[in-house]
Amino acid sequence: MTGNDEAELSRLMRAAIAGDERAYADFLRRTAALVRGFARRKIVQGGVDPEDVVQETLLAIHVKRHTWRQDLAVLPWVYAIARFKLIDAFRRRGRRIEIEIDDIAETLAEPEAETVSERDINRALDRLPPAQRSVVSAISVEGRSISETAAKFGISETAVRVSLHRGLAAIAKRFGAKRFGRE
Repeated sequence: MTGNDEAELSRLMRAAIAGDERAYADFLRRTAALVRGFARRKIVQGGVDPEDVVQETLLAIHVKRHTWRQDLAVLPWVYAIARFKLIDAFRRRGRRIEIEIDDIAETLAEPEAETVSERDINRALDRLPPAQRSVVSAISVEGRSISETAAKFGISETAVRVSLHRGLAAIAKRFGAKRFGRE
C-alpha cells in the first residue's frame, strides 16, 4: 500500500469511529483484502485457512476499534492484530501436518483379503447342532439363498433365518466376536 492508501484507511477508520457506517463497511472491505494477502503469504503449509485468519482479524478489529490511536497510522495496528490471529491459528493447529490422501495413495498397501481355510470352516461348523450346521453351510458356504435352503430342507424361510442367525451367533461367540464376526 502507498502512503495515500494508509491515509485513506485512517480517514475511513476515523469516520467509522465517529459513526459513519458506510465508511466502516468500506474500511472493513479494504482491510479484508489486505489481511487476506498477508495471510496467504505467511501460510506456506496446509492446516490453517487464510479466510479464518481474515475473519478472526476483522472480528478483533471490530471489537477493539476503540483502542486504535487516531494520531497513529492504522495499518501497523491492523497488521499487528492479523499477525497475532495468525499465530493463534498456528497454535490451534499444533504440530500436526495435513496431507492430501491422493498425494500418498500409491504408497499405501492394499488391504489383504482375509482368507479362511476349509479346515477353519469345518471346525466352526462342527460345533453347531446338525440343523443349524446344514443351514449355515448351505447359505454361507454353498451360497444358496434363504428360499433355496428352505426348499432343500423342507422348512419355512423364517425357520431358515432363525437357524442361520443362531448358528452365526454361536460361531461368533465361540471365536470371540461380539456379533457376527464384528468386533
